[in-house]
Parts: sequence; C-alpha cells; structure tokens
Amino acid sequence: MTTEELIEINQQLRDKTPLEICKWAVAYGKNPIVTTNFRPYEAAILYACVNASPAIPVVWCDSGYNTPATYAHAESVIEKLQLNIQLYVPKQTVAHRAVTIGIPEIDDPNHVVFTEQVKLEPFKRAMSELQPDVWFTNLRKGQTALRDSLDIVSLDKNGVIKVSPFYYYSDTELDVYLEENALPNEFNYFDPTKVLEHRECGLHSN
Repeated sequence: MTTEELIEINQQLRDKTPLEICKWAVAYGKNPIVTTNFRPYEAAILYACVNASPAIPVVWCDSGYNTPATYAHAESVIEKLQLNIQLYVPKQTVAHRAVTIGIPEIDDPNHVVFTEQVKLEPFKRAMSELQPDVWFTNLRKGQTALRDSLDIVSLDKNGVIKVSPFYYYSDTELDVYLEENALPNEFNYFDPTKVLEHRECGLHSN
C-alpha cells in the first residue's frame, strides 16, 4: 500500500461509521486481528469488530497488573460479545518480577526491561504466531503526539495495515456509542508501563 493509496483510502473512510470501516478492512485483508487490554472504551472497538467478523481473533496481552475491576470488566465483555480471545502473558510471573525489578520508575534503566517483559514481548509473540495483515486498534486522535500523526488507516513498520475505526471520536461520542449499543465501560484501569496518561505505550511507536 503506497502513501498515495493510504491518503485516498483515509479520505474514503473519513465519513464512514466504525462498523463500515471494520467491514472494509475485513474485506481488504485476509487475516485480521484486534488487540485489546480492556482499558476504557475498548468495548466499542470489540463490538464493531465482532459485528464485522464474529470469529476475529481478539489478542489480549495481559500484563498481570490489571485491577480487579478491569478483570471483571474483561470477563463481562468476553461473555457478552462471545469474543475469540487469544491470551498472551509475560513469560515471568508478577510474583517473580516483584523480587527482581518490581515496577521501575520511568527514569530507572530497568523500566525498559520491564516494558519489554510485560508488554512488548507478549505482543511480538502474538504477532509472530498469528501473522495478521490487518490489525484493529483503538488509537484516537488527541491521545499522544505520535497518534496525532496517524489516521484511520496506517502502516506499521512491518507493513501490517493498522485500522483505528474510532480515530476521530471524542470521549463524549464514544460514551454515546457505548450507550446506544448497551456496552459496558470501566475506568479503573492501570497500565504499569505508561505511568503518565499521555505517554506512548510502546506498541505503536514504530
């Protein structure tokens, strides 16, 4: 997909609904996946994706540090939407890591090691095993400087087509979407690799 094609596709999709965008992407690709961490508003993209492709693999890279509320929310959404969950977890347990590096601060050199262990390695393993050509994600404009430079459709460093159906949605618009589709939400969420709300998580930095 060339830069010119990307621009044209994004222009065509700009006024489409999230479901229409998902249906376009499912038809375009051969092996789509959607990733989730069950953070706030994730039920929206999961709902749109399973309505476009009911059996789509849903990759959940569970760091092991989620709050009880997030785990309860995840179970609720999994059951409600009958998600085809593909669970990926770190190779080292939380208990073991607690006595080695714990949860390092951002300026601690071990924070890079920590992020690789709990987020990047499980994600890379998932991508390697599943070999998707289309990757649905809930990136939105205004979240980080990097994400502001993207669009509904973009390419990652490996040539995978990254699709963000809610890219131009505000929190208010997502609240309405969730309410209209009777979808749950949960704000008691913790990402130990980000610490700061507008800090990039690492998965989308390339």
